[in-house]
Amino acid sequence: MAYYGRKLLFYLAALWAAVTLNFIIPRLMPGNPVDILLAKLQQRGGSVDPSVRRSYELLLGTGGGGSAVSEYFAYLGNLARGDLGISVSVFPSPVSEVIMASLWWTVVLVGIATLLSFLLGVALGALVGWRRGTWLDNLVPSTTVLAAVPYFWLALLLVALLSSALGWFPLLGGYDVVLSPGWNAEFLSSAIYHGTLPALTIVLSSIGGWLLGMRNMMVSAMSEDYVLTARAKGLRGSRVMIRYAARNAVLPSVAGFAISLGFVVAGSIVTEQVFSYPGIGSRLLQAVQNNDYALMQGIFLVITIAVLGANLVVDVMYALIDPRTRVSG
Repeated sequence: MAYYGRKLLFYLAALWAAVTLNFIIPRLMPGNPVDILLAKLQQRGGSVDPSVRRSYELLLGTGGGGSAVSEYFAYLGNLARGDLGISVSVFPSPVSEVIMASLWWTVVLVGIATLLSFLLGVALGALVGWRRGTWLDNLVPSTTVLAAVPYFWLALLLVALLSSALGWFPLLGGYDVVLSPGWNAEFLSSAIYHGTLPALTIVLSSIGGWLLGMRNMMVSAMSEDYVLTARAKGLRGSRVMIRYAARNAVLPSVAGFAISLGFVVAGSIVTEQVFSYPGIGSRLLQAVQNNDYALMQGIFLVITIAVLGANLVVDVMYALIDPRTRVSG
């Protein structure tokens, strides 16, 4: 229990530091972020009244007539109530609604693609490592080359080949614009069809890293005494590979998967931009282009919570899989 308590305290401290930085950074920006946001709002024909100014002041911690400490605690109070302010990019929608409207697109697309690349990479890496020195081992460099190709370049190649040349997939968008979003077969099939090519880009660019890492760990695990003992007992090769070698070799990959799982919320900004996919990455880029500080703060906060939460969950799972970590940790 002491191990889990230390981990929980560590992540709570990291969350507090991230929230504090989210409060401080806007105050270090040149000029007054509130005035910049309201000026953009006026250009878009929005109504600028004291309540709008006050909402931005409370969100960004600028003005309000109080001290920095009182503004900081007011900011924490707003976060506790789920009040992230008003978005300028999608005025007058609250930031929380804007984020939730885009978040599930990214979670479904990048989450499924990340999980598939992890499972395929680990499974193939275990097989290649078990049969090291064979023709399968010679195929590893071809998969790792894809990991070195930039996301945007691979995405553009797939768009040019599979969309423009062959017409197998749509060029852009998350669904057919003539459809209304909803939980019906027509919309879901359209969303899957539009998301296949972006997901394929993520899988192809990620699978090589998981494969190579798992392959190397398998080679190392196969020289351990417990694997040699299992082989000496005459156990089936598949059982030795899965129950003894792969089970221990996969532990570092699980830790790496925690980081990737946390960044699922961040999405793949470049990939979403190439495909004009309506995810959180595209929304973040839009916020940066429009100086929408409230939306940027909200997205950064959600990403931080997702990364910390994913790492905490995997730390707990890691300790359950390998009890030695509870002693050393």
